[in-house]
Amino acid sequence: MIAHEQIATVLDHPVYDTEGRKIGDAKHVFVDDATGHPAWVTVKTGLFGTSESFVPIKDASMVDDHLEVPYPKDRVKDAPHVDVDGGGHLDASEEQRLYEYYGIAWDEAWQRANQPGEAGWAHGTAGTAGTAGAAGTAGMTGTAGMRGRGGDGLGDRDAGTARSDASVGDDAMTRSEEQMHVGTERVETGHVRLRKYVVTEEVQQTVPVRHEEVRVEREPITEANRGQALSGPEISEAEHEVTLHEERPVVETRTVPVERVGLRTDEVTEEETVTGQVRKERIDVEVDTDDVTDMSEDPDRRRGH
Repeated sequence: MIAHEQIATVLDHPVYDTEGRKIGDAKHVFVDDATGHPAWVTVKTGLFGTSESFVPIKDASMVDDHLEVPYPKDRVKDAPHVDVDGGGHLDASEEQRLYEYYGIAWDEAWQRANQPGEAGWAHGTAGTAGTAGAAGTAGMTGTAGMRGRGGDGLGDRDAGTARSDASVGDDAMTRSEEQMHVGTERVETGHVRLRKYVVTEEVQQTVPVRHEEVRVEREPITEANRGQALSGPEISEAEHEVTLHEERPVVETRTVPVERVGLRTDEVTEEETVTGQVRKERIDVEVDTDDVTDMSEDPDRRRGH
């Protein structure tokens, strides 16, 4: 279970599923004001973090620098879309729908909350589920409240009231606006494989070859060769044979390594423009007297009646 003081370490950190796959980044933590315990975490999913899914945080745990939830990635991404009002409230009916989607017994959860003793933390209180700020403190008042009903151990489901925009004071109101935060998600775009196969090519190579040829040599009888010339009979028949030789090309193939081929990925950073829509609140000053001075930066926002 994630403790209240761990909320700051959960926000804007990666959220992984049961198989160690990244689902997205934790964006908001909803706490139950009756106990201060974190109840839900919203995870930014989608290609650019454009979707936000609710995940129960009761059985989640912080591991190193990320949050692990006991649900597969596809189940979280397909969770019902929940609209949270401007005050950061999770409606009771929406929370019940999330309980049913994740297979959590809604009635049993209410019954445990109303047990006698300290375990029944909902006695006499209107428990709520609201967002927690980045510093880990409870934020807006939520609406999934519990109200004890006698001593039967069960609670009536009660929708808490949203905080008014004029909660700062009777003569002031808070102006809020949405800010667009663009993140990145690592996705697979393709596969590159090395495949080796054999081809046969015709190659030519010129090599020198030698061969023997017969040449007839005649020389006159001289004193130097007279003895050898007259060593045989005077008149006779004879044959003399000479063996000729030549070189012929012999083809032999040998396998030798010629190069190493490998794959390496290079990370390239590009600039990409993302367009989105954000909502902003505007405050008009309505006056029915001339004795009003608007000290805001935009004096043209005043309207008279």
